[in-house]
Amino acid sequence: MKYFVIGDEDTVLGFSLVGVFGMQATTTQQAMQAWEKALENPEHGIIIITDEVANLIRSVVNRYLFSETFPLVVEIPSPNSKQGPPDLRSLVNQAIGVSL
Repeated sequence: MKYFVIGDEDTVLGFSLVGVFGMQATTTQQAMQAWEKALENPEHGIIIITDEVANLIRSVVNRYLFSETFPLVVEIPSPNSKQGPPDLRSLVNQAIGVSL
């Protein structure tokens, strides 16, 4: 199983340093292209997407968050996010839908 990240330049670059491939997206069109690219490869079991990019294609992301079983979608805060950085426990709780 592989990860795929979609987000701003800094997020994609940061994840690439640990071997996670991804695509930068700043527009709705780029976000949709990145999303489709992530779904092309069945080995991409986890899609990591920043909240700002997810908001550009919210209906598509929500369809996978709430109804699809694969791949797992993990929404992370953008570096410029208005909300403070969440703790790891809350990110995991959101990703798996279970309160730990």
